[in-house]
Amino acid sequence: MPTRASSSWFARPVSHWVGPRVLAALVLALCLGLTYGAWRNADDASEQQVQADFDFRVRELVNNIVGRMQTYIQVLHGVQGLYASSQEVTRREFHAYLAAQQVDRHFPGIHGIGYLPLLSGAALARHEAGVRADGYPGYAVRPHGQRDWHAPITYLEPLSESNLLAFGYDIGSEPVRRAALEQARDTGQAAMTGKIHLVQDGGSAQAHGFLVVLPVYDNGLLHGSVAQRRAALRAWVFAPFRMGDLMAGVGGESARQLDLEIYDGAQLSEAALMYDSLPGALSSAASDSLVSRQAISIAGHAWTLRVRTMPGFDGELLARPRLVAWTGLLASIVLALATWLLAAGRARAQAALARSSELTGQLEQGQASVLAMAEAAQRSQAMLRSILDSTIDGILVDNIDGRIFTSNRRFRDLWQVPDALDWQADGAALVRHVESQLEQAAPFLGARTHAPHGHRERRDVLHLRDGRVVEQYVRSMQLGNEQARLWTFRDISERSQMERREHTRRQVLEMLATGAPLERVLESVVLSVQADHPAMLCSILLLDESRHRLVLGAAPNLPAFFNLSSHGHDLDTLQGVHGIAAQALRDGLRVIVGDLHTVADAQETMELAWRAQLQSCWAEPVRGGSGKLLGVLMAYHRQPTLPGAAHLARLSEAAHLAGMAIEQAQVALALRAGEARFRSLYDHAPVALWEQDWSAVRAALDALEQAGVRDLGAHFQASPDALRQLAGLVRIIDANGAALAQVRANEDDQRRGALSLAQNFDDSALPRFGDALLALAGGAHLFECESSFVRLDGAARQNELSLLVMPGHADSLDFVMVSSLDITERKRMNAELLQLATTDFLTGLPNRRHFMASLENEHARLQRELASCASVLMLDIDHFKRVNDEYGHAVGDAVLRHLGALMCQALRKVDVPGRVGGEEFAILLPGTDLAAAAVFAERLRRRVAESSLTIDGGIVITITVSIGMAAMAGTDADCDAVLARADEALYRAKRGGRNRIEQNDGGGDGVLSKFMAQ
Repeated sequence: MPTRASSSWFARPVSHWVGPRVLAALVLALCLGLTYGAWRNADDASEQQVQADFDFRVRELVNNIVGRMQTYIQVLHGVQGLYASSQEVTRREFHAYLAAQQVDRHFPGIHGIGYLPLLSGAALARHEAGVRADGYPGYAVRPHGQRDWHAPITYLEPLSESNLLAFGYDIGSEPVRRAALEQARDTGQAAMTGKIHLVQDGGSAQAHGFLVVLPVYDNGLLHGSVAQRRAALRAWVFAPFRMGDLMAGVGGESARQLDLEIYDGAQLSEAALMYDSLPGALSSAASDSLVSRQAISIAGHAWTLRVRTMPGFDGELLARPRLVAWTGLLASIVLALATWLLAAGRARAQAALARSSELTGQLEQGQASVLAMAEAAQRSQAMLRSILDSTIDGILVDNIDGRIFTSNRRFRDLWQVPDALDWQADGAALVRHVESQLEQAAPFLGARTHAPHGHRERRDVLHLRDGRVVEQYVRSMQLGNEQARLWTFRDISERSQMERREHTRRQVLEMLATGAPLERVLESVVLSVQADHPAMLCSILLLDESRHRLVLGAAPNLPAFFNLSSHGHDLDTLQGVHGIAAQALRDGLRVIVGDLHTVADAQETMELAWRAQLQSCWAEPVRGGSGKLLGVLMAYHRQPTLPGAAHLARLSEAAHLAGMAIEQAQVALALRAGEARFRSLYDHAPVALWEQDWSAVRAALDALEQAGVRDLGAHFQASPDALRQLAGLVRIIDANGAALAQVRANEDDQRRGALSLAQNFDDSALPRFGDALLALAGGAHLFECESSFVRLDGAARQNELSLLVMPGHADSLDFVMVSSLDITERKRMNAELLQLATTDFLTGLPNRRHFMASLENEHARLQRELASCASVLMLDIDHFKRVNDEYGHAVGDAVLRHLGALMCQALRKVDVPGRVGGEEFAILLPGTDLAAAAVFAERLRRRVAESSLTIDGGIVITITVSIGMAAMAGTDADCDAVLARADEALYRAKRGGRNRIEQNDGGGDGVLSKFMAQ
């Protein structure tokens, strides 16, 4: 019987295996293609990110260098301000100022800060002698030789061992340094030398550096022009820098794996190389693909920076494409193998019908997915369009050929694109439409011609003919495989107008504050309006005092004949273009004539306008703060035109500023008349008045606050020299006749600056000046105190002072008015009266009244401080009546004086002695208990007993004393209680044999111990 052949694996047809292999090959090819695309995108993104990271680090490095140098130049400006605020800065003051700044701690890279006086050849010997006398006997200006002028290093802080090498070096003797000195002298700004070797480095040729210098001018001379600056130059302040120290830590972490080279000037040559962060063989390994060359200017001198990357720069980003490639390759192989195995398995496991059904289901599922993706894409596109149309910026997208892809509604509204313009089909027509609205189309056309590449962007500001200002940004972007540009436009008219108005307002206010003439202020207002609108010519016409005539205030760019035709004419007689100004003043309203040809009888009345080539005119009334008409601001154009909203706002602001200037000038006239009256009263006032300038003191206090000093009182106590230095900064501006008479001075002494703060506070009264300074700096407007001063004839006197902060300077503490009253005689009389009232005339000790007052004060202290203690001693001379009877009362008085002197020798400063009766004395010992008082009393008793008094005739008299002691307590009812106890102990000592000490603690017998004479 026939048999069915077995189904062998190798017996199947070849066509059965073609499908799985081809499918696997397609999957492999597709995956490899996707892997290649992913690798390319990762590689491009890595390169772009590396370039962006490199650019960012370069910008940060350059900004750090420029910022550090600007900070150091500001330090020099502070030293320049020190010299500007003083006619003479001593070496000690220079050292104290820079020590407070702590330059070497806070400003790394500065090798020191020095002072260079400008010396002629004739003054060189005198200068050397002065420095030698100042404590530097070996000082000499070098190199030797006669030159037109010298600039030796006279002050240099900190005066370290290396800086001593430069001490006395004449910077003007070397051409590179001399060029920087001359540049600073002529410009009045900071100047920097080229590449030099610092004198401080000795003979080292490896270290390169440079100097930064600032001029110091004579404040009493003008220095507005080059000639004036040369004539007013007094000295320079300078700072030497060593490149290695300056660049240490500048880049920080961002400079990692970067090779920085700094060249002097624009050439990259070995001779110009000032600094190399990786010198020698390390620098040769730097990359030549990532290189940035930056040109910077510091203090008028150019540097060129070349920055290159070192191997390993952002290696992690560059390794990412390789990881993507290897991952994609392995995934492709695995997916292809899985596809082949799956297809082969399905071919073996399923029949052709099942395979067809499965493929049909997969196809339907794919179609559904495609439809869903299409719907999602439509929704995303609609959402993107809604977002674009809702932005506040106008957006335009085109390619480098000018073909426009899309724009939003804000762009079309901003540029007023008509609906009839087919901008998508004709991009050139849209460009022409935008160009027609611009005053200058060069920035817009330049952005189209020179579009930025990569991640860079370009910014331009566009000015429209209607007065609007638009900010334009252009960025490069990739749309699929095509390079495109993204244009962003934003209307910044309001912000630009506010900035211009604020600038003009600040400029006018500064001129008003400095007392500039009205003509200059009005001219500044006119020029600012013309600068905002170049096609506009402006003038300001003012009403005279009669308010019937016009006078010219400012018209810097109008013809002279045109200006003279309105100056001094009556309002009723003005016609033509000037009649428009008269109309605006009569009506008090703005007048706009867009075309002067439309005015009736234009040919006859507008002859002046035709001669000046003017076609339109706008008139804006100028009012004061109260609304009073002061004049009119006229704006003219050479073409017929009407003003936009921006023009009208600008004219209104300019008219407001002009009104402020005019009112300020009128107030200034009235103020000068009032000042003359006040000056007369000031000069003839019976009270001594002093006007003082404290601005330098305020600046020094600000410097102390910035240096971290918070408690000024503690600072002055710890550093008395700081208070003395602040006192030296006070400048006497003026003094009336009574003040000059008080200090024995005259007007010549005042003019030559002989008066100083010593005529209010002398050296012994500096603590009172410190109290006044703390009070006024703390916000007080008035401070009163007693002080001592020195007259110009050298006599020391006492006075009573009232310091009043000048009105308007309460916050800044710039000017202080001082009234002084000489109270020397009154103080002397009061002291004499006090001496008479509190002192025993015979012994010179405090009398009973004074002693009792001290006893009451000590009793009050013990009541407050219960843990404290005090003791009272009562003394009586033994057998004093016998001395008077034998030798007379004169000898008795000498004995009393002798005892008083012995008592004073044994007392502490806090102890209070007193004569309370004829031969009775008392001593108050604060803070002393009975045991310590007993030791003191015994020592005093022995001293009295062992001493002797020799009187006339050679007679030697010895005396003894009896002493009674008692402890003083806060629980006593009054101070008489302790006196009673001490007196009881004294009488006990008398009864016990005299020349002894008894104590009374208030017990039964009252005797605690006895000290008998041996």
